[in-house]
Order: sequence, then C-alpha cells, then structure tokens
Amino acid sequence: MGTIYGGYMGRVVLIDLSTEEVQEYPWNDRERELFIGGKTMADKILYDNLRGTETAFSEDNLVVISTGPLTGTGAPSSGRFNISGISPQTGHIGTSNCGGSFGYYLKRAGIDAIILKGKCKEHTWIEINNGTFLFHNADEDGLWGLLATPTQERLHEILAGKGKTRHGQIVIGPAGENLVLYSSVISDERAGGRTGMGANLGWKNIKGIVAYGNHQFHIHNPEKVKQWNAKWFDYLRNHPLTGNQLPRLGTAGLVSSMQMRGMLSTKNYTYGQYDDFDMVNGETLAEEHNIVNKGCLTCPIKCARTVRVKGKEVKGPELETLGLLGGGILNNDLQKIHDWNNELDELGMDTISCASTVAFAMEANEKGLWDNGLEFGKTDGLSKLFEDIAYRRGLGDELANGSRKCAEKYGGLDFAIQSKGLELAAYEPRRAVGQGLGYAVSNRGGCHLNGGYLVILEGLGLFTNPLTPHAKPDFTMLFQDLMETISASGQCLFTSYAFFPGFLITRPNGLITRIFNFAIPFIGGVLRLINKFPTVLALHLPVFHHTKEMELAIGMPMKFGTYIRCGERGYTLERALDCKFGISAKDDTLPKKLTDIPQDPNNPKTKVPLERMKKTYYRARGWDQNGVPTQKTLKKLGIIA
Repeated sequence: MGTIYGGYMGRVVLIDLSTEEVQEYPWNDRERELFIGGKTMADKILYDNLRGTETAFSEDNLVVISTGPLTGTGAPSSGRFNISGISPQTGHIGTSNCGGSFGYYLKRAGIDAIILKGKCKEHTWIEINNGTFLFHNADEDGLWGLLATPTQERLHEILAGKGKTRHGQIVIGPAGENLVLYSSVISDERAGGRTGMGANLGWKNIKGIVAYGNHQFHIHNPEKVKQWNAKWFDYLRNHPLTGNQLPRLGTAGLVSSMQMRGMLSTKNYTYGQYDDFDMVNGETLAEEHNIVNKGCLTCPIKCARTVRVKGKEVKGPELETLGLLGGGILNNDLQKIHDWNNELDELGMDTISCASTVAFAMEANEKGLWDNGLEFGKTDGLSKLFEDIAYRRGLGDELANGSRKCAEKYGGLDFAIQSKGLELAAYEPRRAVGQGLGYAVSNRGGCHLNGGYLVILEGLGLFTNPLTPHAKPDFTMLFQDLMETISASGQCLFTSYAFFPGFLITRPNGLITRIFNFAIPFIGGVLRLINKFPTVLALHLPVFHHTKEMELAIGMPMKFGTYIRCGERGYTLERALDCKFGISAKDDTLPKKLTDIPQDPNNPKTKVPLERMKKTYYRARGWDQNGVPTQKTLKKLGIIA
C-alpha cells in the first residue's frame, strides 16, 4: 500500500512459513502517523492479531521484523531495525532492537516490515530480492549448526555466486536452534540480544533471512534534510557524551562512574562496587585492548570497540557485558570477558541474561540451595559452560531457561535479578532508585533502556539525588516516551544522550548545573502536566533534533509535544498488549534483594522504594491501580475507537 510520506517504502508483507505463501498486509498512512514504525508498528500488528492465549513456541506466535521511517535517510545512527513477538523468556511480548545492515537492505528490497507466522517444514533460510521471496533448505546449504559468523560468511558465499555482493542479513546461532530462552538474533557484528527472539526464529526453523534490492529511498525534502543532518552530526560530535565519552571509551567508560557512585553490580548485586573494577573498565580496555572504533550505519558516535580474540579482530564488550561478566561474577580478567563476549555472540546468546543467570547459580550454590559446582571468582570452566548452555547439555540445559525458571525450581527468587523473567542490566538500582522503578515497570521486563534510563539523571550524566523517589515516576514516563519514538523512527537511543545541554555535563559544579540538579526532585508536578498535555509543546527544541528531522525527511508534522505523545501511545499500546497475556501491577516487581535489603546497612534509603513510586507512575500514565491502561486512556491515544 502506497504512502504520501517520505522515508517509508509503503509495503508490509505477511509470510506464512507453513505454506510459503506471501501476501500484502494492510498498513495505511493514518497508522503510520499514529504508530510511526519499528517496535510501535510491531506492537500494533501484534495487538490486532494476538488474543493473549498464544505461546512463544506455537504457530500462532507472530514475529514482526520492522524498520523505522528514518532508516536510509542519512539521519544520524538510523540503521536500526526491530524484532518483536511473544518472548519465550517472559511469556509476554518481547522486543529487541538491533544495528547491523539488515534494516537498511530490507528497505532497499522495498519493504518496511515483514510478519512471520506459522513454521517452516524444514530448516530454512529466506532470500528477499526486491520484494520477491525465495525459500532455501538450510541443511542442504550447510548452514544449520553453524556459529553466527560462519553462517553469515556462508550466506555471503552463496549470494556472491549469484553476483549479489551487497545485502543485509539476520541469522541465529546454535543457541537459537536449540531454543535457549535468551538466544539472540545477529546482524553483522550486532546482536538483537534481549527477550529470546533467536529462539522464536529457531522454533520456526529459520536459520537466517537475507535482503537486498535496488529500491530508492524517497525523502520529503532532500536538500533541507542534507543540511539538517550535517548540523545534527556536528552537534553530536561536539557534545561531551556523544562526541567525547562514547567515542573515546564506548559504553565501557561508564564502569568507573558506576563504581564511584555505588551503581556497579557486584557479586550478583550483593554490592555496588567492585574492588578490581579498574582491571575491567573502559580506560583499561581503551589503553590496552582497543584496536579501532566502529559504528553502525550512518553513526557519528562510533561507540563500538574492536579487540583481539584468538588472533582475530572482533567486536568488543559493551558496559553490561563488562559489568556482569566482571564484578558480577567476581572476575577481573578483561581478556576472558573479550573471549566470552565473542563466544556468546557466536553461539547467539544474550550476554546480559546469560551472565546474570550464571551469577544467580553461583549464589544459589553458595547458599546451599543448588549444588551445581559454580562459584564466584572461579571462571576457568565458563567457556565450556556457555557452549553447554547453547547446546542444552547437562547443567547448561537448566541454565538455558534463565534465572527466574531456575529459581522457581531450586529456590532463591529473592536474589534472581530479573523482572518479568528478563534479567536486569549492570546498573545497581539501590543507588539509583528511579532506574529501579524503570526496571520494574518496563514493558519487556528488566530492561534499562525500556525502563527510561534514569541513571543518566542519577549520576551517569547529571547528579540529582539518586535516592529520592520524588519526580522519578514522572521523569521515567517522559524518558520512556521519548525513547519509544526514537526507537520507532529507526534511530539509536544514544542520539538521546545529547538531550541535555553540554555545559550541564562538563560543568558539574557550575551554578546553573547545581540549581538544575537540586530542582529536579521538585518538578514532578510540572512534568506530570507536560506528560498529560504534551501537545501544548508545539515547538522544536534546539537540543533535540529528532522532531525537525521527522518533518523534513518524512513530511510528517512533528513538534516536540507530538513526538512525546507518539511515544506515550506506543508505550501504552505495548502495555495493553502485555495485559492480554496477564501482565499487571503484580508483575512490576524487583527481587527482594533490591527492595528490602539496603545496599549500605547504615543507610536505609539505599534500597528501591518501589511500591510508592509505582502508584504515582500508574496515575501519571492513566493506568488503573492494577497497572492496566484505562479505556479512557486507550481512547485518548487512539489505540481503540
């Protein structure tokens, strides 16, 4: 179906894997205006087609792979795509956002999104060529059973034999084939790691999907977009976070800041500081291990590190991997983290969930609940253990199910560091309580990004009081909504790091910065009004270039307030979809280790006052006391008629 808007290819395709039938899925311009693209678009498709009785490993589970309208426009960091479906890890809707080249090439094939239903009769890889679909036997082509990189190399070899050298692909590794509940999807060196979408493809017998074509991107005002993008690139390069910290140290640069502020997960979140942090931090990685910086398509930030593993140059670990495979299990060997990070990517497993599940098992063993032989600080056998998880052998077969299911079997839910079945990232929320709220109410489970990433206010950018609950629910909603629209448009969330003026970062002791940090806990009421009536902000903010980009590239009216409202619509839509699967306030929880036990025994405030913040958060969002969006809210946002 065509479109008046730039950025979109105007085609959404439904593929019945059971019959190999391909048909058009209706998606009109009104839906583009309301649901933009990416994960919000996927949520709308799932909301319209799922009843809440389906399971991840069933033919009724739809998997939606969607792009954003800015993908291919040249906007900064706009090469991303989204993959959504029922998560085998959590039992409700799971989403994963990924870099790599697949999103760009799917649009070059003339398609905005593909919807997969049913199950292939045999192990299959799919070739999308300018909007036509070919189904190939993955066994005959020698793909099934391969690690992620050899799979992509083999696909390149097959397509090169056809004279096709420019294409994008997604693949799964052995973990996805063997239905590890936190298995990932890989595109180039980037991972769609969270919520187990690799297992969904594995259950559907899909080893990989390749896309290519020669469709051109239509941009609403190409000359002005070119000028705006140049201005935006300069802004990002000159901002202290996106132009200095991330390019210089990558996300690994946060390890030292987290250590200083007691936010670095240590020994399965028992502590917030790790004595050997300086052996596994960003500075050590940059000085002793990093070879070159890399970035995704059209990315000026280039936060990715390159390290050496077994004589090869590969993608280095991100902050979450460093934290959870470092202090999280009391390991101070940075080279081991490089090796494990590469092994987990090749096997196709989420490093966050895998590391946290292993840490849980170590603590369960220490407490005498589960005699599994794993101990903090003893790491020599972990490479074999990771392989056993991917192939579901022995102890690995149990660890493949994640920390929540292990705790339900052996005990220890109080220290299984997850929410809704999804393990938390490395940010210790007892020293950043707003981040704790975000983890708990995040739609996909314990996610730092879907949770709003309030740690940027609570010590990793600005320095507001990290222990006060005041205004944190309102900021959580605002940040979640902004990040929701950024994801829907096809951009990396790191572009939002430049939202705060640079001087607030570089002058932490300046008068204006100190006033700003002091005032944050007292402006919850003002923020609540903005969140309730965002469209009154009919303007473009000079520190937030995204809205003007949408108008120039897409031709869609998009002032700052409208942008917030699009995010609110997407976030509430996903919550309403989760509610079909039984999610409510009872599931917006954290383990008792984080809510009941102070990190500092001498400071009772160093725990997450979750229930207090949840009530305010639900009211701000227009959800009832059970955390369910009201009919009034759903109608206001245009989710239902």
